[in-house]
Amino acid sequence: MVHDVSLITTIAAGLGLSLILGLLCERMRIPALVGYLLAGIVIGPATPGFVADMKIAAQLSEIGVMLLMFGVGLHFSMKDLLSVKRIAVPGAIVQMSAATGLALFIAWCWGWSWSSGLIFGLSLSCASTVVLLKALEVRGILDTINGRIAVGWLVVEDLACVLVLVLMPPLAALLSGAPAAANAAPLWQTIMLTLLQVAAFIALMLIAGRRLLPWLLWRVAKTGSRELFTLAVTAAAIGIAFGAAYLFNVSFALGAFFAGMMMRESEFSHRAARESLPLRDAFSVLFFVSVGMLFDPAILLEQPLMVLSAVAVIMLGKTLAALILVILYRYPLTTALTIAASLAQIGEFSFILAGLGVTLGLLSAQGMSLVLASALISIALNPLLFALLEPLRGWLLARSEWARSLERRPDPYAELPMSTERKYLEGQVVLVGYGRIGRGVAAELERNRVPFVVVDHNRELVETLRNQGRAAVTGDAAEPGVLIQAHIVNASVLAVTTSDALNLRQMVEVARTLNPELRIALRARNAEEAELLRGEGLGAVFLADEELAGSIGRHVLHCFAAEAAQAAH
Repeated sequence: MVHDVSLITTIAAGLGLSLILGLLCERMRIPALVGYLLAGIVIGPATPGFVADMKIAAQLSEIGVMLLMFGVGLHFSMKDLLSVKRIAVPGAIVQMSAATGLALFIAWCWGWSWSSGLIFGLSLSCASTVVLLKALEVRGILDTINGRIAVGWLVVEDLACVLVLVLMPPLAALLSGAPAAANAAPLWQTIMLTLLQVAAFIALMLIAGRRLLPWLLWRVAKTGSRELFTLAVTAAAIGIAFGAAYLFNVSFALGAFFAGMMMRESEFSHRAARESLPLRDAFSVLFFVSVGMLFDPAILLEQPLMVLSAVAVIMLGKTLAALILVILYRYPLTTALTIAASLAQIGEFSFILAGLGVTLGLLSAQGMSLVLASALISIALNPLLFALLEPLRGWLLARSEWARSLERRPDPYAELPMSTERKYLEGQVVLVGYGRIGRGVAAELERNRVPFVVVDHNRELVETLRNQGRAAVTGDAAEPGVLIQAHIVNASVLAVTTSDALNLRQMVEVARTLNPELRIALRARNAEEAELLRGEGLGAVFLADEELAGSIGRHVLHCFAAEAAQAAH
């Protein structure tokens, strides 16, 4: 019996080769994403040997795009973005504009049309969130203020790319310079119709989706079936993406992104992310494989200067634009270097934008190959760039007074203003960290009219607290200067609500040196850490699980006593 097994062979070849090449890349300390793209090149039509089915690979990549964007929406946090909005929003817009303009100029020098140059520039302007998160996690700086700014910056880039994806189809005729059909609607009417369709879809998701998806997950979770829960998450992601495209003429990417955002509203969002992760990862790999199949390696030999120019836009143009902008916003040199290194690569959105450009006839196959070549090179070099950050910073600080002035530049939020009331300077509580737990502690202190000073890494958060009339300083509480600015010498209590175990001991040591009579309350992340902190006698240690167990236990005892008293009567 003869069977058409092109689907099976495409999946088997794509996943199998991705596993081998991805593993090799990881062993060489290169992101596995490079291996997935190389796997696509190997089974693509531009290289000898086995050639996978391009049409099937394209459809598999569409599923990959849906699940990839669903994951982006599921992890999208508007609160995290708003916490760094003053630097992330203008920074991302200016940096994308600079990179797009630079690439557009280079494309004009090559003789390309301005529409091809525009799509090419937009593709080079957006960095990969996947690559960035991995780089920050490996170096343990994801939860620092520098990490949060970098992630917020890329979230703005992602949102900008989503808007571009929405507007590209209706603007395709104008961008390509093709004459409009005699019976075609005016351009403004087409754009307005597109925006109205997008607005209708978003309104439906905000009104119905926000209620329906959490309700659906709750009903499925009550069955206790893990496979049904995974099926519900996957069906929602793909179903909403398809429905958005079919009913509202909205791209699969936007539909899946909003499906993830709405599912985040559910209390089961973490479980949804965990259960859908294997399927998302598998189809995301197939997406990168299908992108690699479009790449022609011959361009590296035929047009090396064009490839180097594209890489220069990514690793020099974007990096310098971000570096200058962060410095102008009066952030330290360390923050500027971290953000600049974070943006020196491109990834998934670049491929989606370039692929749509090819589909709409706005970008040539050569342009797509240039995007892929520059992505491969920039992603491979990005870990090396991060590794060079600290040596580069040390070299600059040792040889340049200007660099030293940037690192220690005065920050108006790094010290309390002269007008601060005396109650915040003597006998106050110094509260380190203003996250979820820190806000709860602050609310309790305010209810009892206890004065406190907040110390937090986030400069914009400190600015907001100052505008609300609260005493707050920005900086690392492990640094003596920061605790001195919080007047730790005259404080009565130091309450640490952050989960930064690395700096905790140094923070306590500095605080005790400055104020030996200081009382200290510490937050522990787990039982092992709590035991170690208590063993070292650093202060009163609090663990979330222990406090929850104690609260439930006291409530149960109260109920039991009430029941016993009622029975006695």
